[in-house]
Amino acid sequence: MSLNVVTLVGRVGGEPDIKHFESGSMKSSVTLAVNRATKNSDQPDWFNLEFWGKQAEIVERYVRKGSLIGVKGALKFETWTDRATGTLRTKPVILVDKLDLLGSKRDNEAPMGGGGGSDYGDDF
Repeated sequence: MSLNVVTLVGRVGGEPDIKHFESGSMKSSVTLAVNRATKNSDQPDWFNLEFWGKQAEIVERYVRKGSLIGVKGALKFETWTDRATGTLRTKPVILVDKLDLLGSKRDNEAPMGGGGGSDYGDDF
């Protein structure tokens, strides 16, 4: 049996990076700051999140820097060769399956109106 599940709750560290592809698909990437449950931790842990399809659209419309979100997904590793040094590099990324907007409705509103909500998971 194999299991690869990551569940995180935290605040978005910057504006979403949105990419539209010629195929019509869409990808959104954000960083997420998550505080540890220990008294000695002043610095958050940072995670790279990746959203595709309808969830990427929800991120584009409602997620902003500072938004409180919850995510569930799988850990993957992106690998590439550094052009300057030729060194093989690796970056962990959470491929999100389920997104919950946890802030208030006002926090999640699109800039031109629109509404917020929560639980934009597998139903989309």
